[in-house]
Amino acid sequence: MAFGIYLHVPFCSVRCGYCDFNTYTADELGGPDVIGASRATYIEAALAELSLVPERTVDTVFVGGGTPSQVPAGDLVRFLRAVDHRLGLAPGAEVTTEANPDSVSPQSLAELREGGFTRISFGMQSAVPHVLSVLERTHDPERVPQAVAWAREAGFEQVSLDLIYGTPTESMDDWRHSVESALAMEPNHISAYALIVEQGTAFARKVRRGEVVMPDDDETADKYLLADDLMAAAGLHWYELSNWARDEAAQCRHNIGYWNGGQWWGVGPGAHSFVGGERWWNVKHPAAYAQRLTAGESPRADGERPDADARHLEDVMLRIRLAEGIETALLGDADRLVDAGWLTPVGDRMVLTRTGRLMADRVVLEAVEALD
Repeated sequence: MAFGIYLHVPFCSVRCGYCDFNTYTADELGGPDVIGASRATYIEAALAELSLVPERTVDTVFVGGGTPSQVPAGDLVRFLRAVDHRLGLAPGAEVTTEANPDSVSPQSLAELREGGFTRISFGMQSAVPHVLSVLERTHDPERVPQAVAWAREAGFEQVSLDLIYGTPTESMDDWRHSVESALAMEPNHISAYALIVEQGTAFARKVRRGEVVMPDDDETADKYLLADDLMAAAGLHWYELSNWARDEAAQCRHNIGYWNGGQWWGVGPGAHSFVGGERWWNVKHPAAYAQRLTAGESPRADGERPDADARHLEDVMLRIRLAEGIETALLGDADRLVDAGWLTPVGDRMVLTRTGRLMADRVVLEAVEALD
């Protein structure tokens, strides 16, 4: 079974109002004198946790956040080299980092590529300035094609772009412009996610106060279908509900590991792991995380061992999202979902139809109910 390492970088220059990830600005961390708060020394704590990982070959490495490009490129390379030295990277291992377009340079990208990173994913979100403003994204849309060009010049063959649709004030023409702008850069991979209002975020408070109005479900569905049409016409095809790739080589193998119930060790504050049937997560605050490791203690906050029923439920929820589908036997009575036009049989598997993709949450709910 494939094994991945995830490194969580908890730093951002600005906290976007819609984000509920475990991230912190410099002000929120209390300044550079707080242990674990410095971007310049963060990687030392991550390396200390990496020393706790049992020896086994690593198939994929993914650096996410937060904003990984807030950490010096040389430190990310140091972490990758430690993974290879201590555990061993499999031949042809996929090594991805996320990055913000406004926090990379030709030099940092060249350093990452020369250091062994094989894939980069830029947080584009939108090509429309007023949409980026609502999302509180700070980059200039014109910086994205520049960053992509630099990545290509650095030797990255696999370049991905992340988009968000369904932002208040975003018209259908705005969304079309964003997708077409992304496709014009000829990435190998595009992720497109509907904006979700996460409770406890600044964005949720604005929605509650009526300061922003979310689009209705029909408009959001139309945007998904438009993206799917435009990407298919450009040669990118869906392999997971929110992800399109030019070919199999461009698919994100690390994320496929998650969806297929693989195993991974999450390094960093708040990072989650799943190894040997056990799931656990680390303490959230970077200072607490670093202090535990400095004291020779585990950064683990808590964990659980899901029983067979819980694992089965997770398998259905995750694997049904994939274009390759899920084994019919895992769904119980699937005929009702086929009759509804949401699933189609392909050999011994069931695959979401295009309509089913729009109804994926309901499909999962009814598929699980059929198992009871």
